[in-house]
Amino acid sequence: MNEQYKEMAGRLIVALDYPDAAQATALLQELEGIPCYMKVGMQLYYAAGPDFVRELKTRGYKVFLDLKMHDIPNTVKGGAESITRLGVDMFNVHAAGGKDMMNAALDGVAKAIQSDRTLQKPLVIAVTQLTSTGQDVLNQEIGIPGTVKDAVIRYAELTKAAGLDGVVASAMESSDIASVCGADFVTVTPGIRPAGSDQGDQKRVLTPGEAIRNGSSYIVVGRPITAAEKPRAAAEQIIKEMMEA
Repeated sequence: MNEQYKEMAGRLIVALDYPDAAQATALLQELEGIPCYMKVGMQLYYAAGPDFVRELKTRGYKVFLDLKMHDIPNTVKGGAESITRLGVDMFNVHAAGGKDMMNAALDGVAKAIQSDRTLQKPLVIAVTQLTSTGQDVLNQEIGIPGTVKDAVIRYAELTKAAGLDGVVASAMESSDIASVCGADFVTVTPGIRPAGSDQGDQKRVLTPGEAIRNGSSYIVVGRPITAAEKPRAAAEQIIKEMMEA
């Protein structure tokens, strides 16, 4: 396993979008030995709970807990404290909650670490606009004027001002975010589809290679791996595409 492979595998986040721990564990067995991140979202977390996150950490994986907190600041502070105690490596909030709410998430992280110095500070990132959000939905349903890119950049700048580590955004916006927030500002990009695969409900998508070339820090891939006939081969092909970018 060479260093470039390890680096790119570490930038691949596999979305464990399963209804229960048994199905997620079956995929872990398929991917054993690939040093990628694992993402636990709402469906799996609500079914399997914090114990499954602890199991992933025991297996040696880095974990992105994708619960997209969006609530009053004090509630988000408490949630962030509990999440940090789980030992996750990354979690997210919604930038739409505002600067005070994002600051409260950092306060929750700090409180957890102050009470247990063995804990590591997780990356705290904010969702800008979902990759399923198109122009019509943004303008006519959510009520935000301008282009999707305008909204994403505005939220990225707000997230940076709040002191968070980065954002969740489409890989289409990664280079624009880096230009206004700096190269060290993390971009986690869902909506990744290998060439020729089904886009599903995603609207703003790129291939793994395109995402890396555009400056994405991490790419999130779900169905192209989890629904593949041979998940390990699918993951390896994605890592290869990333390496060749």
